[in-house]
Amino acid sequence: MNHSRWAVAGLVAGALVVTSCAGVGSKQDGGGTGSSGSTPSGTLNVMGFSGEDEVAQARIAAFKAAYPSVTVKNNKGDFDAQQFLTAVSSGNAPDVVYMARNLIGTYAAKGAIQPLDDCIKANGIDTGQYREAALNEVRLKDKTYGIPEFYTVTVNLINSTALASAGVPTSDIQTTDWNRLEQTAKKLYKAKNGRPARIGYDSRLPDFFPLWALNNGAELIKPGGAPNLNDPKAVEALTYAIKLVDDQGGWSNFKTFRDTFDIFGEKNQFTQDQLAVMPIENWYLNVLLDSRRNGLKLQSTMFTDRQGKPISTLGGSAWVVPKGAKNVDAACKWAKTLTAVDTWQKAAEARMQTVAKDNTFFTGLFTGNKVADEQIKAKYLKPTGDPGFDQAINNYYASLDVAKSLNPSPAGAEIEAAWKNAVGKALSRTATPQAALDQAQSESKAAFDKASQG
Repeated sequence: MNHSRWAVAGLVAGALVVTSCAGVGSKQDGGGTGSSGSTPSGTLNVMGFSGEDEVAQARIAAFKAAYPSVTVKNNKGDFDAQQFLTAVSSGNAPDVVYMARNLIGTYAAKGAIQPLDDCIKANGIDTGQYREAALNEVRLKDKTYGIPEFYTVTVNLINSTALASAGVPTSDIQTTDWNRLEQTAKKLYKAKNGRPARIGYDSRLPDFFPLWALNNGAELIKPGGAPNLNDPKAVEALTYAIKLVDDQGGWSNFKTFRDTFDIFGEKNQFTQDQLAVMPIENWYLNVLLDSRRNGLKLQSTMFTDRQGKPISTLGGSAWVVPKGAKNVDAACKWAKTLTAVDTWQKAAEARMQTVAKDNTFFTGLFTGNKVADEQIKAKYLKPTGDPGFDQAINNYYASLDVAKSLNPSPAGAEIEAAWKNAVGKALSRTATPQAALDQAQSESKAAFDKASQG
């Protein structure tokens, strides 16, 4: 899984034209669902799966060993909505596609991907092994459209050096008391010539607006899929998160400074004392491993709601089968194999070989398969010798059972595009948070109503 991105890309531009694919594919797609004992053959065309690291390669190898009669053609690269839609509408659909789970509701509602319930039944896929929150993201109207994998959760990561220089205790890094957090951010913030020189607390707008809404008790998508973007609690949360930005130079200066961060380098924003604290997903720990030799002293706290209860939003991907897929049997077995407990064990073994080669340590493997997660943790997670990393790893594991996904919606992509646009307007002060979210609610409600009629 390719995590080399500052934030999960909003892969919605092409998704918004998914209506052009409504009804794509024949009523009887070729390939069948097969059964657990069937032997697939032919070519399996895979889309959206970079498959470069040792975790991916180990799982691909497991599939090839199990089904040597299948020729895997992996068109490497992250999911591209327009490429996918063009392939499906032209009758050249891939057989299996790897996409972010929050997009599945839109594609399912428009007929671009097919339900996998028969595939699951025929191949004996145990859905009980997957985390329920991940399964919730791939279901729409009592049908399952994806096989989930990976599970990204968020905690606060802390540059201890910055806290020490400002005389701020780790206990002050919390998201329960907004006034206290604002004062802490101000203490940690540094300016030079009126511009940011160190961000105290990065609220991670615009991408983390759903997390701040959840922090204040609001869900941006209601059960059933209707948008809830201008919920008063969501408006209040956005107003506060923007105030954190305004306190630290204002959006233009803040963003300009943040864009200079060498996020994936050894001389990143923590080691260069450009940032004190930010909430970020679990994959970032691996990025930070090499930063220890540049003086990184890491700490961590849980992200909580305003009552002090640990919370996290949830991300991850899933395997889906498009309408028109020609080798559905192989696609189903691919999804089953790549997300099976024994396959994840092989992936963990490969990760540990890399850990030994690089002389680092294991930071966890968060698969979306609860059984696999527990077995891998028990076998491989040991004290690292770095208390800060130990704390962060433990916090990420503790977040797994409290993480909450946005509810699936037939207009999921449109809702995401609407709230991101609204947050952008509010940050740049071209609209108030209330006005921006009111407009976003109106636009996304229209998209939801239209999608629900399909």
